[in-house]
Amino acid sequence: MWRTALIRAGLESMWASGAHVLARRALGGAGAILTMHHVRPAEERPFHPNRILEITPEFLDAVLQRVRRARFDLVDLDEAHRRLTEPGEHRRFVVLTFDDGYRDNRVHAWPILKRYGAPFTIYVPPAYPDGLGELWWLALEELVDRKETLAVEVEGTARFLTTATLEQKQRVFDELYWWLRGLDDGEQRRVVRDFCGRYGIDLAAMCRREIMGWDEIVDMARDPLVTIGAHTLDHPALARLGEEDARRQMRESANVLEAVLGRRPRHFSYPYGSPCAAGPREFRLAAELGFMTAVTTRPGVLYPEHAQHLTALPRVSLNGDFQSLRYLDVFLSGLPFFVWNGFGRLNVA
Repeated sequence: MWRTALIRAGLESMWASGAHVLARRALGGAGAILTMHHVRPAEERPFHPNRILEITPEFLDAVLQRVRRARFDLVDLDEAHRRLTEPGEHRRFVVLTFDDGYRDNRVHAWPILKRYGAPFTIYVPPAYPDGLGELWWLALEELVDRKETLAVEVEGTARFLTTATLEQKQRVFDELYWWLRGLDDGEQRRVVRDFCGRYGIDLAAMCRREIMGWDEIVDMARDPLVTIGAHTLDHPALARLGEEDARRQMRESANVLEAVLGRRPRHFSYPYGSPCAAGPREFRLAAELGFMTAVTTRPGVLYPEHAQHLTALPRVSLNGDFQSLRYLDVFLSGLPFFVWNGFGRLNVA
């Protein structure tokens, strides 16, 4: 909570001072790739740690209005690639991307995007529409929310965690979430399956509820506005896999999508996308496998120099804790990311 408050304070300071306006020309770059997950009506729940992955349909609509009024072009990833790699004068642009293939993207986001004629990309790991995805971060939230005590084995030690109050729930969720994020893929899945089995969480049912099926994805893919991108087979943190396993996850995800949709995906998104989940090895693999672009979750806007790093592109997260058009203005100026990246424009190491 304190981290969110600190970031908000910094963004408010940049906006109130007008520093973002002054920085825009030097730091705004060529454009930005926005990343989203859920788009759905707000739920007023006291405990909702995954709120950061959600924005409301109303906010998405407001974002599109703001981007248009600021004279950004809304383009797809093919056009973004062209503008980064071909010299010439281009207006600044925004690309819209959605990770994982949540059903609410179809129900709530798609109608808004069609109304604006806005192209967008959905990155899909095939295990998810197969109904085999393990959305462990959502399962963890549900588990902590409905229990007042939890028994868990952490690094070989049995622990009993109290989750009776809102403060305790948030603390336990944060601790378990980052512990699970730090495990290798096989161990993480083993722990999550054991946890969910003991406490009655049906991971497969959760996946089927939250994620579009293949018929829904095929239907969306017929829309010229929609690009389907690859997102590995089943959403592992690639940097924690051996090189051949990482290569297989990336290659086979494209193979499956090509078999289902009839065309091979040209664009890729790294699951989690942080430096500990995707780094120089993964950037190289994406290029070797022929992807035109690959996106991270490293925060930043796009600069002409990214033409040399097309498989390590940053994105601007539309975070559910920061649903403010003022913050969007500051983000698109590039200023907060310049500060975040140690007063540098690129972060591809």
